[in-house]
Amino acid sequence: MAKKEIVRGIFNDIAPKYDLLNHLLSMNIDKRWRRQAMKYIGEREKNCLLDVACGTGDFSIAACRMGVGRVTGIDISANMVEIGRKKVRELGLEANVDLRIGDSEQMEFATGEFDVVTVAFGVRNFEHLEAGLREMQRVLRSGGKVIILEFSMPEHFPMKQLYQFYFRRILPVIGGWLSGNRGAYSYLPESVMKFPQGQVFLDIMEKCGFRNTFRRKLSGGIASIYVGEK
Repeated sequence: MAKKEIVRGIFNDIAPKYDLLNHLLSMNIDKRWRRQAMKYIGEREKNCLLDVACGTGDFSIAACRMGVGRVTGIDISANMVEIGRKKVRELGLEANVDLRIGDSEQMEFATGEFDVVTVAFGVRNFEHLEAGLREMQRVLRSGGKVIILEFSMPEHFPMKQLYQFYFRRILPVIGGWLSGNRGAYSYLPESVMKFPQGQVFLDIMEKCGFRNTFRRKLSGGIASIYVGEK
């Protein structure tokens, strides 16, 4: 089965428990990471934003609340999008936030349509990483910005060892027990460990047309923010 279909199935299955587990297993640090990623959205990028792999809409909603005029989110999981739409309705943000089912590798948007494109904890799930990055670059306006928030592996003792133990031994057990899908929470550490990180990922971004790229490590390297311009 193609990776895209595997990912779609996993997130459709765990969607009802996704928000609970996301915050629980990260001890709510993920909320702080999103706020730090938001800081890279400048005033010039607050007209229209595309949130790729938007999931249940946390980043999309946060972007709207910080002043972005029009937020569009896409995700391949219909169940995740439906939960996100419900959250948007409950918050009364339908006029500003539009979440829809969509494929990161084949977007329906016009070239240069968005001021900023964001991905929070989703780029490692792309079946074809470079195809997804090139599409993100395409839909950005000239001078626009991409902001990618993603898990990464700490590089130094003792954080590296503690993180690997938690990721490999603790997270799959707790996540599997609460969600009923242990495979989904075994996929998470595997996907992080296989994902290109640091300078390797920055080089891939440059290859896909981004410039002035840089990385900021968060929480000792547990997560990273990658930023680039078109």
